[in-house]
Amino acid sequence: MQHKRTLAGLALAAAAIVTLAGCSATSSATPGSDGDTDWKTATSAESAGGMDALVKAAKAEGQLNVIALPPSWANYGKIIDGFTKKYDIKVNSANPNGSSADEVAAVKSQKGQSTAPDVLDLGNAVLQENLDLLTDYKVANWSDIPDTLKDEKGAWTRDYTGLMSIGYDSSKVSDAPKDLKDLLGSEYKGKVSIAGDPTQANQAASAVYLAALENGGSADDITKGVDYFGKLKQAGNFQNVLPTQATVASGETPVVVQWSYNNLAWGPAAGASGNTHWKTVVPKGQALGSYYSQAISKDAPHPAAARLWQEYIASPEVQNLYLQAGAFPSTLTALEKSGKVDQDALDAAGGAPKDYVELTDAQVAAAAKVLSAKWSATMGS
Repeated sequence: MQHKRTLAGLALAAAAIVTLAGCSATSSATPGSDGDTDWKTATSAESAGGMDALVKAAKAEGQLNVIALPPSWANYGKIIDGFTKKYDIKVNSANPNGSSADEVAAVKSQKGQSTAPDVLDLGNAVLQENLDLLTDYKVANWSDIPDTLKDEKGAWTRDYTGLMSIGYDSSKVSDAPKDLKDLLGSEYKGKVSIAGDPTQANQAASAVYLAALENGGSADDITKGVDYFGKLKQAGNFQNVLPTQATVASGETPVVVQWSYNNLAWGPAAGASGNTHWKTVVPKGQALGSYYSQAISKDAPHPAAARLWQEYIASPEVQNLYLQAGAFPSTLTALEKSGKVDQDALDAAGGAPKDYVELTDAQVAAAAKVLSAKWSATMGS
């Protein structure tokens, strides 16, 4: 993953969208006994003494380790600040521009250390390959999360999604792109980048998935998406540079294919830190989405704080913070039904996505094999 918006700021960003389509344990003892719960094994707050006990234990730990959560990504800056303010727990944010693969590498390399990640925000391909690193936990509002967006035992829950989009600096690109095919044109020479290595980062892989859908491929076979990027490189248009707000500001990466909520966060909605010329296009045709999943490391050094974080981000308060950033939360239907949804934010984000493609677990696994076999050879990297 790479990369506080006010609602008013989001409304400005939404206005710029051109929509062309219809991320130390307490002592082991009897679960539920006050002060003696082994939170490493607790599968719900209710099973281990309740929310008050969880909050008390998390505050005693005093810290939470997160990883690969840029402040501008889906409102994580405001979400992290809110957690610290609400619970007086310090959040240590490591490698904010890291990928899902980097998250997993940190869990493995730092096992047993106080610096190891407590919680993870993972793309689906990496998630499915590393289920053995996770532990089961069900948040209090488990029923608000659709069955299709959670593991039945609680190992992971989908949390938010956006749509794959094209962000571009209108001061450097005179002819606004309508879709990925336009990026093959000569005006885009040396200007197009994606958010990392598709074999390592879900956001980058999703750019390839979208290219496959646009070029006669399918969710079942993304080979034509790899072929598209090969053509983009042959045309001299592909920039093998990790895009950030800094590289956009410098003019190095004036066109970026990434999630809509990230492109929005780099534009006028970011206020003084945003690029007033940055615009967002969701290409016509099949829109592509992909939920990110939340999970707790089974070796979390702060197991109570990790579980409290899961409760926090699943709450209506924080699900609406995702929505204010233009990311659609997994509990959106429940929020609408209960009247707790931030309707202004939902309207500004263009309403709930209706007709869009998301790869199944099996399709993600097949796509990962294609990327592993073909990406490096095609792109010469």
